[in-house]
Amino acid sequence: MSARSISIAALLACALLAGCGGDDSSPGDQPPPAARAEDFPKPGGQSLVELLNQVGGSGPVLAPSGLELRTGSHRFGFALFNRSREQITDASVAVYAAPAGGGPAKGPYLARYESMVVKPQFQSRQTASDPDSATSIYTAEIPFDKPGKYELLGIARLGGKLVAATTPMPGVEVKEESGDPIPAVGTRPPRIHTPTEAEVGGDVASIDTRLPPSSMHDADFADVLGKKPVVLLFATPQLCQSRVCGPVVDVAEQVKAASGDDVEFIHVEVYRDNRIDRGIRPQMAAFHLQSEPWLFVFDRSGKVAARIEGAFSERELEQAISKASG
Repeated sequence: MSARSISIAALLACALLAGCGGDDSSPGDQPPPAARAEDFPKPGGQSLVELLNQVGGSGPVLAPSGLELRTGSHRFGFALFNRSREQITDASVAVYAAPAGGGPAKGPYLARYESMVVKPQFQSRQTASDPDSATSIYTAEIPFDKPGKYELLGIARLGGKLVAATTPMPGVEVKEESGDPIPAVGTRPPRIHTPTEAEVGGDVASIDTRLPPSSMHDADFADVLGKKPVVLLFATPQLCQSRVCGPVVDVAEQVKAASGDDVEFIHVEVYRDNRIDRGIRPQMAAFHLQSEPWLFVFDRSGKVAARIEGAFSERELEQAISKASG
């Protein structure tokens, strides 16, 4: 995998998720009303086009936060943007899915609003100074019965009115869960070494673009895997073009402060020498990752307990750690 391929993926994420336009929300914003099934139409054998025509197609853009979709029940993260590219955070949302090319739609899959706001002491300078940094995300659990191309449609309740939320791409590719080259839940990861503060003689800036550097460089992944739960986060706060790397590292810092020594937190940068032109770090390549950020949480036996592509909240990280610690 080349630096060019991950840059393309990152640019796509930038176009899709958090930070290619202004954000009209603020850290003090209240979450929207919880989505309820009775507030959204039942497909009743209709196609996505028929559902779209039923509610109207002049609504927001539904922008996925990750494109590595797998069969089974899949966490699907996304953001909503209006036509001025401003993020919408006050809508209740449901998602519908159907095989590409037609066929009956399934849903509604209710979306949950997830805040990414952290306390000031855990916020990096990049996040604090970037008005386009992500502050929230929506997530829905969508079951994909088989691999193939799917089309997705969101329906958002805005101001008491239902409007369609369409994706910026014609469809998404769902791959088979078995044979996934990216470490999946229940599998063991490749053996990798991760750089530590001691290894670089205290020059943490050489292995971390965050300002200030994160506190997640004490342990080598190879030394702690299988001994305690491990949180492994691939992210580059300074170079991440999706504008979510900084916020998710901040989220991890806040959760780490409350977790004690029972869980090991490790943050790995994406690019060699923190330079895009030098390609991705070997740890990224070993995990077959082509986008960023990525979160993996491992249980005490060294197996993947949870993984998330793209943005995630404090609640989601804590839930992932609970799975690894149970």
